[in-house]
Amino acid sequence: MSSTSHDDILAQWQAEEAAARTRQQQEPGLASRAMLAGKTGLQQMQAMLDGEGPPPPISRTLDFLLISVADGEAIFQGRPQFKHYNPLGSVHGGWFATLLDSALGCSVHTTMPIGRGYTTLEFKVNLVRALSDKVPLVRAIGKVVHRGRQVTTSEATLVGHDGKLYAHASTTCLLFDIPG
Repeated sequence: MSSTSHDDILAQWQAEEAAARTRQQQEPGLASRAMLAGKTGLQQMQAMLDGEGPPPPISRTLDFLLISVADGEAIFQGRPQFKHYNPLGSVHGGWFATLLDSALGCSVHTTMPIGRGYTTLEFKVNLVRALSDKVPLVRAIGKVVHRGRQVTTSEATLVGHDGKLYAHASTTCLLFDIPG
């Protein structure tokens, strides 16, 4: 890929982020029971994306936001910054993990029918390249790999606008009925 196409991708990602920020509520908070009631997981995630519910507080703290959702997929975008650095001079692995965990969990969330929930059983991250604030934006792209009655698995990648892979992760989630 040429640097021009990387610049085009960066411009597209910046535009998509600006649109998502415009749609989403500015103050972070928790989803109300009313916002969640009677909706599938995908409908709940779409409502959050559309600004009907607040973004989670962690997204403000760590500078990332939900960009898009579809059945079995969730994409988050983050801005690696100096405040995310570890003492060795690169972005802390916990920042990678948080973005990836969000994409993994929310991709599973999009598959939940009304009255069903999930919890993470295990989560694995592979950091394959250091990340600094010289990389303006990264995306955590989560996709469900297997949907079962009791267990669902998903995988996610953390990529830069230049197509470089920075990390990848997987999770196993236990599914359950949400009590009355």
